[in-house]
Amino acid sequence: MVGRKQADLDAVFAALASEPRRRMLERLRAGQANISEIAEPFDMSLFGVSKHLKVLEVAGLVRREIIGREHRFAAEIDAVADAERWMQTHLAFWHLRLDALDKHIAKDPAPTKRGRKRT
Repeated sequence: MVGRKQADLDAVFAALASEPRRRMLERLRAGQANISEIAEPFDMSLFGVSKHLKVLEVAGLVRREIIGREHRFAAEIDAVADAERWMQTHLAFWHLRLDALDKHIAKDPAPTKRGRKRT
């Protein structure tokens, strides 16, 4: 199970590493859209946009709904929430470590040029 969760997070972060995919997600925050509507602001083919959307879909960041011949896409929050929880956990860890370092630096006199502590 842990391996699956890690693979899911890897897919989310890999998908979010692309600026066009992040912009597509931002577009989908406003609501569902078809591929032509999503592609409008981009200087790329519909095929290129479709490939980006597939990466987002595999990562769980978008959901595809097929209505007749039209494919509609919507943003999905669950994968983003999982990534946010992972980041919050690691952020808390590093805040604790930096707080401990600050305390250590504050109580320990600075060394002199020769590496000896000042008295």
